[in-house]
Amino acid sequence: MTHPAIEQGEGIVRLTPTWVPRSFCVPGRRIKLHPDDVYAFGAHRGGIDERWFSSTTRADNGPLTTPDEGLSWVVFGDEPRPERIRLSDLVQEAGPELLGAELWDAYHAWPIYSKFFDNKHALPHHLHQMERHAANVGAAQKPESYFFPRQLNNYGADYPYTFFGLEPGTTKDQVRRCLERWNEGDNGILDLSRAYRLEVGTGWYVPAGLLHAPGSLCTYEPQWASDVFAFFQSLVDNRPMDWSLVVKNVPAEKASDLDYIVSMVDWDANVVADLRARYFRLPRPARPVPEMNDAGYHEDYISYDNPYFGAKELTVFPGRTTTIYDAGAYGMITMQGHGRMGAWEVEAPTLIRFGELTSDEFFVSAAAARAGVKISNPSRTEPLVMLKHYALQPAKRA
Repeated sequence: MTHPAIEQGEGIVRLTPTWVPRSFCVPGRRIKLHPDDVYAFGAHRGGIDERWFSSTTRADNGPLTTPDEGLSWVVFGDEPRPERIRLSDLVQEAGPELLGAELWDAYHAWPIYSKFFDNKHALPHHLHQMERHAANVGAAQKPESYFFPRQLNNYGADYPYTFFGLEPGTTKDQVRRCLERWNEGDNGILDLSRAYRLEVGTGWYVPAGLLHAPGSLCTYEPQWASDVFAFFQSLVDNRPMDWSLVVKNVPAEKASDLDYIVSMVDWDANVVADLRARYFRLPRPARPVPEMNDAGYHEDYISYDNPYFGAKELTVFPGRTTTIYDAGAYGMITMQGHGRMGAWEVEAPTLIRFGELTSDEFFVSAAAARAGVKISNPSRTEPLVMLKHYALQPAKRA
């Protein structure tokens, strides 16, 4: 029996905004959250600098993490008091219908999520654990990708450059010595890396095990369904990082084992000479451009060439209606404009209060995606722009 949430939207469900604070970040204030609500979790939790999309993954923010932090909720029924269900619970109730048989049979879960990451400063050089290390703490690996949306980057904040990887020729002993100097101030890990200027409208792929110090552009980040990380940089903006942020996802008996911590670095991924060529991502048209233009839209792949997930940027031209077909289920966030998507009105809000409902985020079931989603843009002047994130079918994970 079809769940009422799926039935109401004819295969497309509406999601509520999901906000996540980080105690070690300074919000860049570009994700449309009302300025009075930046510290809605309390100043002791840090400011809200992330919004998560299509998430069935609980945020891992230490012992003060709230029970549903990071989880997306589906709303359905009549306003002003619609009903709600966690997306994770809806997936368990209606997995094959919502995700499609292939994804459901492979994972019995929605295996990815996406987010806006909006930090005013650079983050410490860190990595997300590979599968074998994440499994040691009962978690999953976390590859991720970046895209820098034009709509959220009217300014670059303090440091729009990202360090990636390690210089070719760097040794494991050099990285180990950086960890040994953790409590001496700047441990020098960035001396072993190089920074790249971030470009709005482009992106990067960041495999698990790749060290990276994200810069200060506001970032759209499709990623695997996990929240593991390990810091390798001891001092950022003259602020010391606690050792607990190194070993947050390290087995307790390995918390002082520097060789184990260094082993979390994917050496082959980090010291390649062609790092930019391997991981930088320019948008790629999803179909022949003249064909898309004639149909009233343009769509680019913005996350691709990895075995886990993908993402697209869809623009429907002013005054046009088109039908978009996709191979499987996806989550989406409206970036600009207003219009209609299937049974729903969609719009990009200007300002959002904490706890307020919006009409900018949805999850499209596999059946609806394959049948084609009709999207209309009634504006005479403004494009309707959406970002779409999806898990790759297991058969494509070669």
